[in-house]
Amino acid sequence: MQVLVIGASGTLGSAVATALEGAHQVIRASRNGPVQVDVSDPSSMDTLFAELPDLDAVVCCAASGPLVDLATVTDDEIVAGIQGKLLGQVALARRALRHLRDGGSITLTGGTFVAPFPGASLGALINSGLEGFVRNASAELPRGLRINLISPGWIRETLVRLGMDTTQGTPVAEVADAYVKAVEGVARGELIRL
Repeated sequence: MQVLVIGASGTLGSAVATALEGAHQVIRASRNGPVQVDVSDPSSMDTLFAELPDLDAVVCCAASGPLVDLATVTDDEIVAGIQGKLLGQVALARRALRHLRDGGSITLTGGTFVAPFPGASLGALINSGLEGFVRNASAELPRGLRINLISPGWIRETLVRLGMDTTQGTPVAEVADAYVKAVEGVARGELIRL
């Protein structure tokens, strides 16, 4: 299969692209790299898909939602967070479905919080929106297309980079395996939490 991985220069995206490369032709895309795209910029997605008309799968590992203090966050910061991770991935999915071969798949990235914690309210809003979108969009996709959402918790390698406790982190290779299963499997409208 020909698989587009967006966000392929990050910790997760790089691991997902590497995991898929053993069996598939992977196109690595990111904001900075040979194949460029920004999910918060619709025109960059239009340009990318115009150059890649026949894909079997699109995987998005690109967007992240910021941790914010609910008491001090501004409306503009909330809109920016929603635009990047939620609306950007929705726009990506809308474009991808017009460029995927019959039976192709779209895999988006949400997130999972084990328990509420300070700063996570915007992320929880975004992740809930993605879950609702994927669950319902799966019933609307034409031509046997599939859409799924991977919602990892903390990735161990990210916690190491941030100097945080790694005991609650999942190794990135384990998270990447969930993306491979979503791309190669038959799941439709699944919310896969790790």
